[in-house]
Amino acid sequence: MPSSFAIGETNLPELQAAMACDKAGAQVDFVGLVRNHNHGRAVTALEYVAYQNLAETEGARILSEAAARFALHAVLASHRVGLLKVGDVAVRVSVAASHRHDAFAACRWVIDEIKSRLPIWKREYYSDGSSEWTAPCSD
Repeated sequence: MPSSFAIGETNLPELQAAMACDKAGAQVDFVGLVRNHNHGRAVTALEYVAYQNLAETEGARILSEAAARFALHAVLASHRVGLLKVGDVAVRVSVAASHRHDAFAACRWVIDEIKSRLPIWKREYYSDGSSEWTAPCSD
C-alpha cells in the first residue's frame, strides 16, 4: 500500500499518480491553500516552520494509523515549510479506499491529526506590515 508523508520548502508534487489502485472505488484529495484573510485581517503571506525529523516521523505514524482505521489502499500527505504567498499550496492529503465513506472520513481525519499532532508552527504576515505566530486551530 502506498503511504508517504513529506515536509518540503518547494511546491509539493501532485499525488495523483501514486494513488492509482484497481481496488479503490474512491479517492479524496484535500489541498490547503494560503488564503488572503484570517479572523478579519488581510493576510499577505504565511511562514511555516517545522521540527522536521519529528514531523516526518509523526506524519508517517498518522498515515499508518489512518490506513488501518479506514481500510485504505493508499494514503499520502505533504506539508510545506518556509515562506508561502497567497494562493500557494500549504498542505495536501490524498487517500484511496474501496468506498467513498471511508475515503472522505480518512481524509478529514488525516488533516485534523496533522494539524493537531505535528510540530509545525505558522506565522501570518498582514497587510499592515505586522506579523504574528498563530495558535493551532481546526479550520
